[in-house]
Amino acid sequence: MTEYEAPPRWIVHLPTTLTSVDGARALAEALRDSLGHVTAIDFGETTLSEEDRQFVRSRVWCDHRLPGGDRCTLRTHHPGALCQAAPAAVKTCSDESREPPS
Repeated sequence: MTEYEAPPRWIVHLPTTLTSVDGARALAEALRDSLGHVTAIDFGETTLSEEDRQFVRSRVWCDHRLPGGDRCTLRTHHPGALCQAAPAAVKTCSDESREPPS
């Protein structure tokens, strides 16, 4: 490897007992939502494949590059032409300032 070549990246294959593609997508989304803060994981490159056809993979997310460096977090082939980044964290009532009842 020369000084200009990047070191190879490693892929973690995570087999599941799920039997539907929708279930596998939901699991991928739950993993992204709970582990999105781990910078070593590139969730934008997440793909799915059947156990016995691992060479045939399909993307989970659009992953189109957005202005500012974010990536689209909508599912691949999402309806509409507009991509979007992850929504801001949803506030709960305990996060908001409360006014006394009138």
